[in-house]
Amino acid sequence: MDTRLYSVAQIRAIEAAAAASLEPGTLMRRAGRAAADAALALLGSERARPVLVLAGPGNNGGDALEVAANLAEAGADVVVLHLAGSGKVSPEAAQALARARASRANFADVGLDVRDWALVVDGLFGIGLERPLEGRYRELVTGIDRLACPVLALDVPSGLDADSGAIVGNGVAVRATHTITFIGDKPGLHTAEGRDHAGAVQVADLELESNLYEPAQASIASPALFAPYLAPRRLNSHKGQYGDVAVIGGAHGMAGAAILAARAALYAGAGRVFAAMLGPALALDPLQPELMLRAAHDVELAGRVLVLGPGMGGAMEAMRVLGAGIDGTTPIVIDADGLNLVAASLELQERAARRQEPTVVTPHPLEAARLLGITAVEVQADRLGAARTLAKRLQAVVVLKGCGTVLARPDGEVAVNPTGNPGLATGGSGDVLAGVCGALLAQGWPAWEAAVGAVWMHGAAADRLVQEGIGPVGMTAGELPAAVRAVFNGLVKQHAAGRS
Repeated sequence: MDTRLYSVAQIRAIEAAAAASLEPGTLMRRAGRAAADAALALLGSERARPVLVLAGPGNNGGDALEVAANLAEAGADVVVLHLAGSGKVSPEAAQALARARASRANFADVGLDVRDWALVVDGLFGIGLERPLEGRYRELVTGIDRLACPVLALDVPSGLDADSGAIVGNGVAVRATHTITFIGDKPGLHTAEGRDHAGAVQVADLELESNLYEPAQASIASPALFAPYLAPRRLNSHKGQYGDVAVIGGAHGMAGAAILAARAALYAGAGRVFAAMLGPALALDPLQPELMLRAAHDVELAGRVLVLGPGMGGAMEAMRVLGAGIDGTTPIVIDADGLNLVAASLELQERAARRQEPTVVTPHPLEAARLLGITAVEVQADRLGAARTLAKRLQAVVVLKGCGTVLARPDGEVAVNPTGNPGLATGGSGDVLAGVCGALLAQGWPAWEAAVGAVWMHGAAADRLVQEGIGPVGMTAGELPAAVRAVFNGLVKQHAAGRS
């Protein structure tokens, strides 16, 4: 499976290089064939029912017109709603229009609700859209949501930014059940609003030669990115080989956050786990007595992976222990209140950026906004860019949480995580993620692999719970650690089986 993700600028460069050696209209015809095949697969035995093809004014509309002609030739009952616009039409789109009009497709100005559509093909706008959808376009897009049939988007759902996954101009976007995207996959289909609007994504490379593709700096996260660290444990091993994790947090009234992170670290395989409380220290965790609970000032930080922030609060003691952790020589994960304290101190940011040991930071959009000095809306409008900027600024691996979590390295490499579901939208799930990441670091995983592995398994654990009938509504963070353990062990077994 090709997991590479390309920006709009990269796609345009690849397209231009390909077009230079092909007859005009070749790529549009290839896109039309690939999308028609996808449409026919969705129709299955429903070919007698009508298909509505929405064709916009640009080349995306040309792709749609090619689809309409191909479907009509295949015997489908095709109705084309062509919104030509007033701008200049490319020769390729004009040829596609002529071909569609010469086919058995019917051109009509119809309402979305006048027939029992088997499928709607969205070819209104593609990757070139720069302003929000208005007027008739907006009416059509909002009307599609009321239909019960599948919706196939061509290249990108109309109204969605292919780079960021944001809706262009905070307007509206087609909510497709399926998207066939051309030449290469795009990050915006897999993060932010993209996951809700793109549906199932397939890529049609349009038969382009591999030498036309420049290296991608983004990919869809998968276990392949951390597979070398999934080796089964040796029989002759002991807890000291799997590292110590100390979770620093748990200020007054927030002990649960530190406990959740510590439990997650334990279930993700750390040899020993300490929960170092800034507030009153509990005698033990009655559900997980293996955890060692201490007052924060009584825990030795040296030689242990530190998870700094879950329930940490903002008191001076929190700032002191956070600074000591940042200045230490062990891997650290900074989460939650730890991130807010770093955001409030330029000095702490500079100290973090000078660290030689691995650093992972796990902000949600608002925490990322505080660290970058911008708004959460701006972060969400360019999730990949925000994660890259923060990674370079802090010289850390960044986990920008959210739908389609974005991971970034200081060198600009990005991965978009495909696992997880709305069950993770609950208090404490981020604490669990931080604990899992800390455990992987303690077991010797490098920062990038630890972050990708933690995020992927955390999301896969939530997906596993849903498959078992637990959630997404009402899923709790406390249910995640055991599911993470099951996912982790399953991956190890699969990896071992693949090598045997």
